[in-house]
Amino acid sequence: MKILHTSDWHLGRTLCGRKRTEEYGRFLTWLADTIAQEGIDLLCVAGDVFDTTTPSNRSQNLYYNFLQQVVGAGCREVIIIAGNHDSPTLLEAPGKILKSLHVHVVGRIGPRLEKEIITIRKADSTPELIVCAVPYLRDRDIRTASAGESIEDKGRNLVRGVAHHYQQVVKAAERQRAALGVSVPILAMGHLFAAGGKTVEGDGVRDLYVGTLAHIPAHIFPDSIEYLALGHLHSAQTIDNNATRWYSGSPLPMSFAEASKEKKIIIITIADTIEDVRPVAVPCFQRLVSMRGNLTVSYTHLTLPTTSP
Repeated sequence: MKILHTSDWHLGRTLCGRKRTEEYGRFLTWLADTIAQEGIDLLCVAGDVFDTTTPSNRSQNLYYNFLQQVVGAGCREVIIIAGNHDSPTLLEAPGKILKSLHVHVVGRIGPRLEKEIITIRKADSTPELIVCAVPYLRDRDIRTASAGESIEDKGRNLVRGVAHHYQQVVKAAERQRAALGVSVPILAMGHLFAAGGKTVEGDGVRDLYVGTLAHIPAHIFPDSIEYLALGHLHSAQTIDNNATRWYSGSPLPMSFAEASKEKKIIIITIADTIEDVRPVAVPCFQRLVSMRGNLTVSYTHLTLPTTSP
């Protein structure tokens, strides 16, 4: 089974006031072509599909046209989770229609953990993979406020809440795997800031909670996760040099500070376990160049003609 991991598209984002609709369209066309050429079975989009919670019609058209292309390209399943920039309500609104096309959207957590657990099956209905699709966890989802709570307490409680939620979802996935009676791998998705993650100044990455106090340690993710597909950080990177825990990064540079950085998607091959994890470079669709130097300006004295009264 081949899986493609991408995130942080930020459709609708502008750069220095200029719209990037054409650039995003070229990326999504390339991505759909890559899915077809590589024979991708499952596409995982780890949050921040849009740049704002109220995306323009153009941005939404790009998104839905892409999903139509992907379904037509032979991709069996698509899983999309909400990031901190996304509106959970907007993403989930067409959920029932999209599910009929094997596109699963998880915008927010629900009262039942099963909402975040998706079993991928072969054409003969044999289970092949279990995905824990955990969206961006908002403060109100995972933490109970206490009187007299300090900022440090708030940060620690947030980390505990995130850790507890992932552990509960993965345990539920393990129970579901046991009930299936088939030993299939578990893949987890998330949108968060892992401790030690690298950013570039000016790349637009926001602190999700209370700064570095709520950066999530890598050890909170259970070992039973075969591959961890994360979003939020815009530079492609592994967590703690673990080749099965990746941020795919944003596919387009978010600022001139990222102009020289190579953008990536990640392609994973899974059978009973991980067989291969392969970063693939995203082509440059619009070159960004910064020019620095001293600008010498010479002023010429102008004499204005006088007019007779």
